[in-house]
Amino acid sequence: MEIRETYCASILTRTSGYLREVCSHSLNPYVGCGYGNSSCGEGCYVRFNQWLLRGRQWGSFVDVKVNADKVYYKTVQAERGWAARRRVPFSIFFSSSTDPWQPLERKFRVTHRVLNAMLEEVPDILILQTHSSMVLDDMKCIVALDRLCDLRVHISIEGDQDSLPGLPPPPCSVDQRINVVQEFSLRGITVVVCMSPLYPLKDPETFFARLAESGASAVVIDHFIGGDGTQDGSRTRRTRLPLAMKSFDEQALEISYREKIAAIARNYLPVGISAPGFAGVYSSKVISITGKA
Repeated sequence: MEIRETYCASILTRTSGYLREVCSHSLNPYVGCGYGNSSCGEGCYVRFNQWLLRGRQWGSFVDVKVNADKVYYKTVQAERGWAARRRVPFSIFFSSSTDPWQPLERKFRVTHRVLNAMLEEVPDILILQTHSSMVLDDMKCIVALDRLCDLRVHISIEGDQDSLPGLPPPPCSVDQRINVVQEFSLRGITVVVCMSPLYPLKDPETFFARLAESGASAVVIDHFIGGDGTQDGSRTRRTRLPLAMKSFDEQALEISYREKIAAIARNYLPVGISAPGFAGVYSSKVISITGKA
């Protein structure tokens, strides 16, 4: 893998497209991802973003924005003012096109330094999105930020299996990621499980019951149809993911599968669908201890 240390001129990107429904800004401490060759990299919507790839293959490179924290300090007031003029909260999606807690984070600590900068220049809303149990490394800082702003940890758990046929393993096991949910929820942090893209489930009832028991606040369910930026999921259909899904459950390839799984999930947790879900819009029909809705 090619690793480059780079110096960025900006770090807070004004959102567009579906992300504009979620936050005013996105923040990506890296370009590319060390998890690009894992199962989550296979289903990652960013792998087809030619502006980011610039002729390189997804999973073959990571650019490290070594000055990200300094640029945050330098530009945060201007971006906070821009959000205020739009009459929207100064809200940050961290991150939209990389994983903030990928393996290189333990060497470069870019995410860690940016989080510490945010303790001084606090956003109104902060969403931390990751596949990785390494997010627990920054527990102390995240707990401190939670006292200062509206904060949510989004942990990606696409399905209830550690792997699908023909795909490489994920960065962290399902058990490890559910442990992340539990550790944050024990500290009063809002944790949302993101199934994006949704993988076929072996036992959805058991899976959602387990998420609820671990302390998850909600689940967001997003299908690759529409989710990958195309109406028919044609970008994702160019990868190995659809064949792997089909070999497990052919129904999972249809958008109706999302609705089927969401209906089950609502018996246990509030459920968000696609972009509104990432923005914190949920619906629920949570059963009581007696089993009555």
